[in-house]
Amino acid sequence: MARYFDVHPDNPQPRSLAQVVDLVNSGALIAYPTDSGYALGCKLGNREGLDRIRTLRGLDEHHHFTLVCSEFAQLGRYVQMDNDVFRAVKAATPGPYTFILKASREAPRAMLHPKKKTVGVRLPEHTTTLELLRLLGEPLMSSTLILPGSTEPLTEGWVVESEIGSQVDAVIDSGDCGIEPTTIVDLSEDEYRVVRNGAGDASPFEN
Repeated sequence: MARYFDVHPDNPQPRSLAQVVDLVNSGALIAYPTDSGYALGCKLGNREGLDRIRTLRGLDEHHHFTLVCSEFAQLGRYVQMDNDVFRAVKAATPGPYTFILKASREAPRAMLHPKKKTVGVRLPEHTTTLELLRLLGEPLMSSTLILPGSTEPLTEGWVVESEIGSQVDAVIDSGDCGIEPTTIVDLSEDEYRVVRNGAGDASPFEN
């Protein structure tokens, strides 16, 4: 059964988040809140963690996993951005967007799209998650916690624990989080493409 961490939404307890970081570093799969519902996350390079996410969510090999980062400066290490894309992403972050971009050599190979060699990146606007990422010191490999047969993410910690507590190692409950999934925008080609309309305003990326 998952360990359950009840964390203050405005002043998250460092001790609790440090315990979650220790779990992530030891190979755990966690469920954590964001500004766009709950997400599943594991440490960079944790192939078993990605496989567990695929199984839990019923995903195929073409699913775009996402690197959830704590600050904009981290993005440039893992994805390729020309000047126009750089400006577009910077203007929309932090916020409820996932951007699909060509991966750099630093991006974990296990999470890349097998044909396109692309990866999702995201910078959430959520106090607890940003503090968790800061303590971790690197992005989380993640996917929105949308269960098979559903189109919306789970949004409450107690529901997450009830639904999938036996399939993850830790659940962070930090009060309210967003109720809509992220808006997904593919910026990997010359023409921008809105893959999914969600919480973020898609109009700046529509032709």
